[in-house]
Order: sequence, then C-alpha cells, then structure tokens
Amino acid sequence: MREGGGDRQLLTVLELTRYVKRMLDDDRLLQSVWVQGEISNFKWHHSGHIYFTLKDEYSQVKAVMFRSYANRLRFRPENGMQVIVQGNVTVYERDGVYQLYAAAMEPAGLGALHLEFEQLKRRLAAEGLFDEALKRPLPRLPRVVGLVTAPTGAAIRDMITVSRRRFPGVRLILAPALVQGPGAAESLVRGLRLLSRVPEVDVIIIGRGGGSLEDLWAFNDEGLARAIRACPVPVVSAVGHETDFTIADFAADLRAPTPSAAAELVVPSRSELQGVVDGLRIRLATAARRAVERKRVRLRSLAERPVLQRPQGRLLQDRQRLDDLARRLEYVGGSLLAARRRELGALAGRLEALSPLAVLARGYAIARTMEGQVVKEAAQVQPGDRINLLLHKGSLRCQVEEIGEDVGEATE
Repeated sequence: MREGGGDRQLLTVLELTRYVKRMLDDDRLLQSVWVQGEISNFKWHHSGHIYFTLKDEYSQVKAVMFRSYANRLRFRPENGMQVIVQGNVTVYERDGVYQLYAAAMEPAGLGALHLEFEQLKRRLAAEGLFDEALKRPLPRLPRVVGLVTAPTGAAIRDMITVSRRRFPGVRLILAPALVQGPGAAESLVRGLRLLSRVPEVDVIIIGRGGGSLEDLWAFNDEGLARAIRACPVPVVSAVGHETDFTIADFAADLRAPTPSAAAELVVPSRSELQGVVDGLRIRLATAARRAVERKRVRLRSLAERPVLQRPQGRLLQDRQRLDDLARRLEYVGGSLLAARRRELGALAGRLEALSPLAVLARGYAIARTMEGQVVKEAAQVQPGDRINLLLHKGSLRCQVEEIGEDVGEATE
C-alpha cells in the first residue's frame, strides 16, 4: 500500500484483489453455501476437473469442481440442468473474479441416484444392450439352476422353498455375493462369472429382496449389466419388489418381480409336468389304438377280396394268359425270323454278284506284285519282275518277260 497525495491510499490490483478475497474468506456464510441454478458452459477437463457457470435469469457465477470431488458425483452434469451446488466462495486472484468452488452437487428436484440411473439406462439402451432380439428363452426343464444372491435372508429362502416345492429333484448351486454396499457390484459379477463356468448350469437367477434405491444400487452397475449380457446361459433378474426396476432387469433375458416369482418362472412344476406327460400318454395310447383299428379294417377289407378268397382262380387265369402270350410270341417271332431270312438271302445274292470271286469263276485272274499290290496297269511292273496270279482256284507265281502296249499286242 502506498500513500498518495492528500489523504489518498493507493492499492495495487493484486492488493485490492487479495483484500476482497480475504473479506470473502472471512465470511462464514460463504465458506459453506448452497446455491441453486442452471448449468451452462459446462466442460469436463481432461484433468478431471469440472468447469461451468451457474446462472439464473438475473445473474451468473463461475464455478469449478476439482477432480477429487467430481469423482464422487452419482450423475453426469449437463448444460441446462438445474442443480444445487454446495461449496465455498472466494476470489480467483489471477482473473480478479469471484467464483464458487463446488464440493458437492445434486440435481434440483430429482435425486442424484435417480438421475444417474436414467442416464445409464438411456446410454445402454442406445447401445442396444437391452434389445429384445438379444433375449434368450428359458430352458423348459433345467437340470441345474444357479443362484447369485446373499447366502442369508428372505430372498435365498424364498427361492429354495419355491424350487423344492415345484420340483423337488432340481439342483440349486449358490454363488454367495454381496447385494448392497461397497464392492457389491463386483461381488455380483464374480458370482455370475463363477456359475457361468459350471457346465451343468442351464439358467441363473440373480437378485435380492426389496429395499431403497440406495440399497438396490449395486444392481444398477454398468459392469454387472454387461456381465449379464455376456453370460453364456439365460439370466433372470429378480431384484426387490414388483415396483422396483434396476439396470440388471433391463439387461437380463427375463425380469421377475420378486425372487420367489423368479423361482416360479425358472423351475417347472413337477405336478404340471406329470399332468402333461399323462395327457401325452393318453393321446399316444388313443392314437395307437386308432391306428391299429384302421389297419385292422384295412386288413379285413383286403382279406375279403376275391383274389385272396380264391387265389387258385386268379392263378389259372394268369397261366392261361401266359400261354396266350407265349403263342403270340412264337408266331410273331417265327414271322420276323422268316422275313429276316428272306432279306438276308437277297442281300447275299447282291453281295455274290459284286464279289471278285464270281469274276474269277468266269476265267479272270488278279495279278499282284510280290508286295501284295494289285496290278492294274502294265506300267506298274518291269520285265523280270515276279508277280502272283490269283485264279478262281489256286494261284500262280509268274515272271514278266515282256510288257505289251495294249490288249491287242498282248494277245498276239
């Protein structure tokens, strides 16, 4: 602080800012104040800190929530959301502005847990995790039913009682788990994965009895919802009372309003099954009797036919028909054979007329060279060549002495 002319005292900007800051810091009301307003200019920094403006229709104030507090939020703040913020008011020296340092935040008029539930539900639904196409049918007659719940309490007692009453022989395997409080969600996921690795387990019930939203919060965990969808066998969610809904209910293949209702849905009634089996047995016996009676009527009808009453008559008729067919075959065969013989004789005559042997029989001969080539012209041989003459009967081996120019010369 410096003295000016007259009675004036001069302050630096920093001094002024620190003075105002000290005044605000000393005000007990501003050390833990609750402020309601609308969020704007919201930014979730990569450092984990939250920066936003809290405003109403008349004014606005800057606010910041550091990472250690932001990690405790049960919902995700958004622009336009009405919230109630608790924190302290002080001055940010660098900018010389006052701002609210938030330590807690909750939705105005709507619980933080309920808002977190709705936000997670919308996000997973948009991702397709709740699609009906993913839902698997329950087995009609499960061999082993897995239970993921607390080992004590009304829920496990109800499920065991209902299961034993409906089908005394059904096997139940319990994977004990925490159902509320710190670590409950992780415990439920472990129990679910443990049972999914048991080959005999056909279906799993996961749940607990009723309670407040806080008591049931473990079943609103995102990791549990994904584990339910990844489970290789159908999962039935049975959390709370009929009016209670959790994220696990939407992710499961089937939602039961209560744990005992889940056992009713999963475990078939032995008496009802016995009734179904008895009904099927009666239907099978009736169908078999009707089939036998139809066959019996058919047999009587066949037995009354003349062919079976007097088989000798039918046999004699068939023999006579066979004789007729044999005679026809003999007649037709003889006629065809004679026609073929006549045709063969004609062809043989034509072939005989064209045969070179017939020519030889008239006094002609066929001359061949020693290589077997037919001699058609005198120019094919030379004097001194040896040739074979094929006669009508026998053959001659000759030697050419002279070659004539034409037939006349050869004759002379």
